Parts: sequence; structure tokens; C-alpha cells
Amino acid sequence: MSTEKSMMEELYESTLKDIKEGEIIKGTIAAVTPKEVIVDIGFKSEGFVPIEEFRNPVELTVGSQIEVLIENIEDDNGRLILSYGKAERLKGWQKISDDINEGDVVDGRVVRSVKGGYIVDVFGIEAFLPMSLSAFKGVSNHDMTTKTFKFVVAKMNKQRRNIILSRREMVQKEREEVREKLWSEIKKGQKRKGIVKGITDFGVFIDLGGIDGLLHITDMSWSRINHPSEIVSVGQKLEVLILDFDKENSKVSLGLKQIVANPWDEAATKYPAGSRIQGKIVNIMPYGVFVEIDKGIEGLLHASEISWQKKMVNPQEMFELGDMIEVQIINVDKDAKRISLSMKQLEENPWRTAAQKFNVGDKVKGIVRGFTDYGAFVELEGGLEGMIHVSDISWTRKINHPQEVLHKGQGVEVMVQGVDVENRKITLGLKQLQPNPWNDIAQKFPIGSLVTAEVVMNSNFGVFVKLEGDIEALVYSSEIDKQQAAALKPGDQLQVKVIKVDVEGMKIGVSARL
Repeated sequence: MSTEKSMMEELYESTLKDIKEGEIIKGTIAAVTPKEVIVDIGFKSEGFVPIEEFRNPVELTVGSQIEVLIENIEDDNGRLILSYGKAERLKGWQKISDDINEGDVVDGRVVRSVKGGYIVDVFGIEAFLPMSLSAFKGVSNHDMTTKTFKFVVAKMNKQRRNIILSRREMVQKEREEVREKLWSEIKKGQKRKGIVKGITDFGVFIDLGGIDGLLHITDMSWSRINHPSEIVSVGQKLEVLILDFDKENSKVSLGLKQIVANPWDEAATKYPAGSRIQGKIVNIMPYGVFVEIDKGIEGLLHASEISWQKKMVNPQEMFELGDMIEVQIINVDKDAKRISLSMKQLEENPWRTAAQKFNVGDKVKGIVRGFTDYGAFVELEGGLEGMIHVSDISWTRKINHPQEVLHKGQGVEVMVQGVDVENRKITLGLKQLQPNPWNDIAQKFPIGSLVTAEVVMNSNFGVFVKLEGDIEALVYSSEIDKQQAAALKPGDQLQVKVIKVDVEGMKIGVSARL
């Protein structure tokens, strides 16, 4: 019986593996507890691995095989102690020693952050990733610790089992690979998707996925825009058209409006001359307003086409941005992308009947609308405009500027002096409402008569004085002492003698040399 037992023990002993501490061996998971994983390696007792050595303990299944390192054949408690983590690290270093060199690319996962950088798991061993070489900007902590990234082996000491990684260098390599691939794919006329990276006054920079392209403001919309931010915003995804590219200088020209049909292609057909249309004012300039009559189609309403008035109006005083107005198409230039518009053509041309409506000698009423140095503009019935020349304001008074007598918005009665339909000009007179007083003036102030006059204005060529009412005369500089003339001021009294009366020229000359 004892012989049989001895034979059984020998048979059992022969089936046990001969193991050594520091050796890596395959085993089968026999059980999983909250603290340990029990592994059968074919030894007389099962081994124990701390549960924290496994990255995902929940994935461990009984019966599956793993490789472990024999750390201690029999500890103080007589247990076989195994290590899964050390086995992984040792296998990793064996692989690294055989296959990996500085400059090679390896896969790794961030395990934890440490002072100055991160610890990265590469083939089960811990490598150091300096913060300066991490290039993890924009990567969340969750993604950083759960995803696998590629790294470049920056430095490696196999004897000391020390590895330093670089993610930044890998990112640069990946970007360059993406750029080269993108350059090989880009073609003129090709549509590509991109993201708005930056906005300037002159355009938008679009990231095409590794290459930046410029979308110029003139290629953004067929409609007028003042700034790219009216259409796009940073971070927005866009589909753009490759207009041109220069790989050598890394330049790509993009278009957005070219993706849709050019509305000008059908403009001449859609907007024939003479047609009426509603439009929105999108820009106001001193010389006219730009009117959007359709998306991407603008026309110019020139200031001269706003009103039939002779005097050019100021569009900035008449309109506001966004105003809706009705206009008439005058001309369409498809090639130059120009449309000429008119408002006054929608109304009857008042100049066609001006000659019949306003006869020379007629007294008419109007409103003073504006001035020049030489006259005043008066709006008459029907919107037509006439002008009172400064010489036709008073029979007797010297008028230097029409605003000395008239003011804007004033209602006046005037006499028609002339109508020139061809040149759209009506000449008006204010003084003609009264008879010419100069024959009476010549009799009242004969040559040689003495008058006490009031100084009106002192000038380089003489002194203007008022004889009576609005009757003014000029004391020529040769007819008055220089010192006396220099001392005079408006309102002073001066004794003068009439030396000249010009009825046709409507002038009186006087002398202070009595």
C-alpha cells in the first residue's frame, strides 16, 4: 500500500512545473476576488496576483490564460506570489530592446500626470512624456487617459530602462502627412469642406484639414457685404470651392459665392430696360444710392436720376439704409455687372410742359431750397427748380451773398425771366417785382448834390455808403483821404457829394472830397 502511495506522489510531482523566481510563465485564471486574481500555473499551489495590477479587472474571466512573473515561490504565508504588471513590463522591455530605437513611433496610453509631464504606458512599461513635448492642447482629460496615441521615442536608455517620448513631434509628422495627402488631392474647381479659422477685414482663413486657404471678401457673396463677419463666424463649417492654389508658396484661393449660380448671368433678361421694380437701399454715397433689387444684384440710382430738379440732390439727406423704394431699370451691363436705375423716370418729365407753364413775366411762388455764392435756388410748382441770380435780388443794394436777404425754406414770390427747356434752366428775378427806380434816383440825386450818408462797408477799393433806404453808392478810394477812410466803420455818418449817376449800370459814384 505504501509503495502504491509513493508511486502516486512521484507521478504527481512529475506533473508539476519546475519554476524559478523572475521567470515569466503562462497560467489560467482560476478565480477572481475583490482583492486578488488566483492563477493556476501548474505548480503544487495556485498563485496570487493583486487585483490592482489589472487595468480592467471586470474583463477578467475564469479559464482565460494570462502571462505572469514569478515574484516569490513561497512568501511568509507560504503563498505563491505572482505579478501580472511586472510580466507586462518585462515583456515590454524585451520587445523594446529587440525592436525599438530612438526616433521610432510607438503606441501608448497616458496613465497619470506627474510633475513636469505624464507617465505613458508603452508595451506595459512606463515612459515619461515631458509637458513641453505633450501637444495635448484641446484634448480632454478623459480622452487623454482612455485613448491610445502615437508617440515618437525621443530618448532611450536600455540599460537603465528609461524612455522619454514626444507627442509634439508625432503631431507634426501627422500634420505633414495630412498636408501632403491634401496637396495631392487638391484641384481647381474642387469643392471641399473647411472650418473658419480667422476673420479679417479683407477675408476669411479656412482650415481645409491641414492647409489654410483664403476666402477673399469679394468671393464670399454675389451681394454687397461690408465685412466678412456678416456672413461667417469663427468655428463655422463651410463648403468652399478651390479657385487656385500654389503648393510651393502654400497658398490656396477659395470661393464661396461661386458654389451657387451667378445671378448676373440672367440679369439682362430678367431686368429689361424700362421695367419697374422694388428694391432695398444697401449703401448710400454722396453721388447716389445702391439698391439691391434681387439677391446678389445691385443697381446704382445716381443722384441725377432721383429728381427732375436741376440742382443735384444729396442722397444722404433723402434716404436711409434699408429703405424700400420703387425704381425703373435704365440699363443693364452684364459684363461690368452694373445696372443703372432711376426714380424720376417713374414720373412725368415736368420740363416737357415747362415752357407752356412758365412764361416770361409771370409772377410765381416758390420755396428757397439752397444757395451758391452767385444765387439762390427756388423750388417751383411741379418740383422744377429755378435760380435767382444775386444781381436780380435788389435794384439798389449791393448783395455779396444771397443769404443776406433770403433764407432756406423761405416762401418767395418771383418773376420768371427766362425758360431754357433744353438745358433745364429757369431764370427768376426778385427785384423785377418792383419797377426800376433808377430814373427817379437820378432825379433825386443829381450830380453835385450833397448828401449825409451812412457807412455800410469799408473795402480795398472804396467805402460803400447808404444814401437813402436801400440806395447805395461807392466812395472810390481816390475820392477820400486814406486816413479818414481807415477810421470809418459801419454806421458812421459821412458827408458826400454825388459825382456820377449811371442809370443803365444802376450805380452812383460819390466823393468825400467836398
